[in-house]
Amino acid sequence: MRASSPARSYNMARIGSKNTKPEIKVRSILHRMGFRFRLHNKKLPGTPDIILSKHKSVIFVHGCFWHRHQNCKRASIPKTNQEFWERKFRANEQRDAIAYKDLRNLGWNVVVVWECEIMDTENLKQQLFEHISKSSKCTND
Repeated sequence: MRASSPARSYNMARIGSKNTKPEIKVRSILHRMGFRFRLHNKKLPGTPDIILSKHKSVIFVHGCFWHRHQNCKRASIPKTNQEFWERKFRANEQRDAIAYKDLRNLGWNVVVVWECEIMDTENLKQQLFEHISKSSKCTND
């Protein structure tokens, strides 16, 4: 069943950018792995979701729909108002690319966790450990 335009607008407006379920799950996994971190540092480009200063790593937990996870079924384009959505998605992708580049130029290791990757907890743990420990070897903090 299709939502009316006001109902859809209401639903979309309620989607938050902080403390989402996927983000909380990633934070929980990191905490159980022994990592300590900060959240949403507005002073860093792109305001990363999770900052592991000791390891000079930042983590973005991205929704597949909003950030256009390539080859993911969740990254569909709505059938109505397609021009608007295409512009919005392009702007999101460009903003993400600039933030990643700026963070790397500042010496940060950038890790992106996609919403669909969170289902496989063991694989996610392994990926996070590899990315963060790789970064730790590069720094002497």
